[in-house]
Amino acid sequence: MNRTPDQLAGDPAPPDQDSVAAVLQRPSALPAILVLGAILALIGASFWTLELRWRDFLAPDAGRLMAEFIAGFFPPETDPRFLARLGAATLETLAMSALGTVLAVVLAVVLAVPASRAPHTVWTGLLRRATRLLLNGLRSIPELVWAAMWVIAAGLGPFTGTLALAAHTLGVLGRLFADTFENLPPEPARALRDNGAHPLAAWLYATLPQALPQLLSYTLYRWENNIRAAAVLGVVGAGGLGQMLYLHLSLFQMREAASVIVAMLVLVGLVDAISYAALRRLSR
Repeated sequence: MNRTPDQLAGDPAPPDQDSVAAVLQRPSALPAILVLGAILALIGASFWTLELRWRDFLAPDAGRLMAEFIAGFFPPETDPRFLARLGAATLETLAMSALGTVLAVVLAVVLAVPASRAPHTVWTGLLRRATRLLLNGLRSIPELVWAAMWVIAAGLGPFTGTLALAAHTLGVLGRLFADTFENLPPEPARALRDNGAHPLAAWLYATLPQALPQLLSYTLYRWENNIRAAAVLGVVGAGGLGQMLYLHLSLFQMREAASVIVAMLVLVGLVDAISYAALRRLSR
């Protein structure tokens, strides 16, 4: 049957080959759906396998016992002799966390450079994989295990805590620094190298300034974490506030333990204030 031009004009236009190819090249949502389903299945399996006794947790006796336990922390101990020991332990914890973080930052920058390079050759690829494997091993071991190992070599005291914090923090910061270097735009450093600059000079004047705010943010955050981790290291006698907290909790001296916790809160708040001020000044 013959069709009029008006009828032919009403028919949909044939699909453009470019538009069809663009639709076919769109990433499928199936992988994301599968990952989301696996996460939900893992959460459901966790609720099913763990013995979560919500009835005991929400019982009236549980709330009363918890309130009585918390009430034992008040008021915190304010004896001058105890506060003098607390001040010395606070300075010791601050020194441990700061020195451990500084040691980790220096070594992390050194290891992050080979860990962030793309494997253009066989040797650089092997160096990258070996460095990443080393960083994975360092951060996979908790600070408490590092402290237990260093106690055998260096004995009890803050030196053991400093080495434990530095070892674990090196693994964490090394990986974060390497990812930061990889995600930076390469054009500034490439422009310097194309104009005859040494690769080290191009890294110092192009790559490092771009990464500096992110590196500083990671460093200050890990310093804050190390202050909290120093409390756990007191279990193995690493000194500082952690050792005092472990001692007083073991003896059920809750008021003294409350004063130690307050000192930790003050240290964390101090580091947070320093972090905010440094990042704000650097952003200017």
